[in-house]
Amino acid sequence: MLKANEQISMSGSEIIEVLKEIELIMTSLHKMGSYYAIKYQEGELIQDNSEYEKETTRFIDEWKVTNRLAKVRGVLSEKFDNTLGKDDMDDLERAMDGLKYWSKPGDAPPDDI
Repeated sequence: MLKANEQISMSGSEIIEVLKEIELIMTSLHKMGSYYAIKYQEGELIQDNSEYEKETTRFIDEWKVTNRLAKVRGVLSEKFDNTLGKDDMDDLERAMDGLKYWSKPGDAPPDDI
């Protein structure tokens, strides 16, 4: 890692900007999960995820969650020196190299959390 990237400084307002976007997404998803929680009816477990899945997709699309996350990534990434190393990659590219991404339905998530 470049010496310039070992310590990154951000203003309080930049951090608040990032945290507000993360809070909006996290709290909204939590509220959706609570709203569509598994319900019991006459002692039997009833679960229909179709409404939850539809609303989650609607939220991601209409609330522009990918744009919000791109904004967060931009605010954080702009602080890094993007000088290329001997491997023709900058520090962020190198850190992201090897990440597992979704590629097809049914893909299992990585085991990193």
